Amino acid sequence: MNIKIKQIGIALFMSTCMFSCKEKTIEAVVSLQDTIPVKTIPITLTSMQFPIETSGQFTTEDETYLSFKTGGITKNTYVKEGDAVKKGQLLASLDMTEIQAQVQQAKIGFEKAQRDNQRAGNLYRDSVATLEQYQNSKTALDLSQQQLNAATFNAQYSEIRARGNGYVLRKFVNDGQVIGPGTPAFQVKGAGDQDWVLKVAVSNKDWVNIEKGDQAFIIQTTAIKVPAKVVNKSEGTDPITGTMWVTVKPLTAMAEKIATGSFGKATIIPSKSTTGWMIPYDAVLDGNEHDGFVFITKDNKTAEKLNIKIGEITNKGVQVTSGLEGINAIIISGNAYLNEGSPIKIIK
Repeated sequence: MNIKIKQIGIALFMSTCMFSCKEKTIEAVVSLQDTIPVKTIPITLTSMQFPIETSGQFTTEDETYLSFKTGGITKNTYVKEGDAVKKGQLLASLDMTEIQAQVQQAKIGFEKAQRDNQRAGNLYRDSVATLEQYQNSKTALDLSQQQLNAATFNAQYSEIRARGNGYVLRKFVNDGQVIGPGTPAFQVKGAGDQDWVLKVAVSNKDWVNIEKGDQAFIIQTTAIKVPAKVVNKSEGTDPITGTMWVTVKPLTAMAEKIATGSFGKATIIPSKSTTGWMIPYDAVLDGNEHDGFVFITKDNKTAEKLNIKIGEITNKGVQVTSGLEGINAIIISGNAYLNEGSPIKIIK
């Protein structure tokens, strides 16, 4: 019986202690909420340049696609992928049966228009045909002449010849294949290695900050940086990826041999600088890609919550592009416990 009394007494004592501890904890929290210790740092508006890291594929400035002017059946292809070609070399030709028939048809039409015009002229001079009839025959003759010129021109371009010395990168056509006008048959590039460029994708935001002539660096599979510059940028988005394109050209020879389509990385240093404030990560609350919140104090006694616009997130901190105008300091420690108007105490 005595043992049970002692156990009950111990349980009552522990309950009393626990209740007392809870009351002290609540009092401490209330006290903490009354005045929250915080730390602040000064901020200043500065101009900043952020390198743009991107990647893409190597190509050449003289790389091009060759195609037939007219459509038809491919009669012969004379080269294959990887072949070296010389300027003017015949690469492929079409079956000329249909094309020559079109030329002959245009020639016959032209000869008939010549006869009609001559007859109309004789009749006009004999006052049998009117001036309008004679002029119409002359117009028909001119039209048939242009049709013959077009058919002859198309016949001349029913074959593909190399426009310069270089290499066949890709071949898209084979003997006997039906191909349409303008459909790529070969992808070729010049023989020189000095025309390599790296075509990289950038976001719309980065594209705005990049200008032709901006400094850059190119990296292949090794860690060697090759100095480069921006030589071109697209004026529209890629329909598939939705990104913008920037062309970067190395200023010196690349450290490794390059093949068309091989992968490369680029670091672009925009000449355009952006103004803003660089603040620590800990200062930003509820941040996302574009918006966030920070706490400031104007009287060193109460906290004030501000909405900010976020520019770049780097390894040095967060760039704020707007929202901190006229602010000299922000709260960086203790802000997780703050609300709008919370009383604060600044500590060192």
